[in-house]
Amino acid sequence: MKRLRHIAIEGPIGAGKSTLASLLAPPLGAELLLERPHENPFLKSFYTDGPRYAFQTQLFFLFQRVELTRTLAQPGMFAPLVVSDFTLEKDRLFARLTLSDEEYRLYSTIHDQVAPRLPPPDLVIWLDGSMVVLRDRLRRRGRAMERRIEGEYLRAVADAYGEFFDARADLPLLVVDIDRFDPLRKPSDLQVLIERIASFEGPRESLLSPPTMGA
Repeated sequence: MKRLRHIAIEGPIGAGKSTLASLLAPPLGAELLLERPHENPFLKSFYTDGPRYAFQTQLFFLFQRVELTRTLAQPGMFAPLVVSDFTLEKDRLFARLTLSDEEYRLYSTIHDQVAPRLPPPDLVIWLDGSMVVLRDRLRRRGRAMERRIEGEYLRAVADAYGEFFDARADLPLLVVDIDRFDPLRKPSDLQVLIERIASFEGPRESLLSPPTMGA
């Protein structure tokens, strides 16, 4: 694990990013870096009326993520391992999905001025799964405002992640099929993941199948 400084966990809404990050950080002796969506005063309104509140919602998340990731912009010789439940790049992904063309142009101007230049994560864990499992996990965590998330939007987010990772072949990526991975219900799954992280050679591997170079 000494070769890793930043492990980022990514995936669509409901995939279990924060849960996995919180479970993974302690056994790795890592610092935990979590998003705080509950602090976004526009998020509830966004799920009710997306076009009206998307820009405010996105800007709040942008500034929050920039603040959270400042420490990653200045790596130190003895910097601890950080496990995060997001990458800063997800901000553009969601912005492109939710903003109009005019709003996205303005957002991009702001983004380019405030976003720090970050080294890429040493490993990205992509939680990918079926819509059935994503919807079930959203239901299980029981957040009232997420009941308004439409299946079409959830599918669009999941597809956007797939397109993003297809385009970013430079990222070291470990793909985890959440249809068969649930460390909350099966603690042994977490140990399997830790072992795969330790043996990761990349550039792209899958947790539940033999490593495939460039797959």
